[in-house]
Amino acid sequence: MPRAFWNGAISFGMVVIPVKMYVATQIRTISFRLLHKKCLTRPKQVYYCEHDNEYFGSEEMLRGYEYTKGQYVVMDENDFKKVPVKTAHLIDIVGFVNTGDIDPIYFHGCHYLMPEELGKKPFFLLKKALEKTQRVGIAKVSFSKREHLCCLRPFEDTLALHTMHYLNEVLPREEIAPPKEEAAGKEFEMATDLVNARAIKFKAEEYHDEYRAALEKVVEAKVKGEEIKVPKAPKIQVGDLMSALKASIEAAKKESESREPALVGGGKRK
Repeated sequence: MPRAFWNGAISFGMVVIPVKMYVATQIRTISFRLLHKKCLTRPKQVYYCEHDNEYFGSEEMLRGYEYTKGQYVVMDENDFKKVPVKTAHLIDIVGFVNTGDIDPIYFHGCHYLMPEELGKKPFFLLKKALEKTQRVGIAKVSFSKREHLCCLRPFEDTLALHTMHYLNEVLPREEIAPPKEEAAGKEFEMATDLVNARAIKFKAEEYHDEYRAALEKVVEAKVKGEEIKVPKAPKIQVGDLMSALKASIEAAKKESESREPALVGGGKRK
């Protein structure tokens, strides 16, 4: 049973809904250890202090803020608990926006919300209202030593809370803006046809981390002392655009026909 890492309440208008928050996602990668090159043993991490000319461990570390050059104020866990914001234990919904109004560039984390016993009815009333209006709640909440901008949206049988970047955290792109180019004429029509021909429904279960699976095979081969062959990089060739579009549309149509479910008697669905 996963443990909630945050307890508080959702607040909108005069409605207060006690909830718990759980981590919703986890990055899964193969774990590697740092080793001493000479003997392949795991080193212990130590820090060096030039002032005292001594080494020390992480248990002797403090968190400090440099308020002027070389001058620090020390902050401990109790200091962070005293930060005077109402969102320390409150998901404060400031309003509701249309689902498509938020560009995905702002999202960077996801959490599950579950109601406490007393909050079940208003929690699911909020969920149903968001589903019917096709809106999400814009809110602020504090955890992990910062106040997060976030949005609440219906997800399956509960609500998901997505943490978001603030505007000043999104890097400007003016210096990497692509050159101006017109999209019109026959090429544009064929590009649109290609997008439509390759339209699919997203099914998360169909996608897997192929790099991780391949890396596991490389690790297994090294354990067995087998030779590892380096795959050849594909050649990137830019050919005639119209020819490439036509060939791509034909290939997409054939792929779509092969996926089309067969009817009884061997016929295809019309």
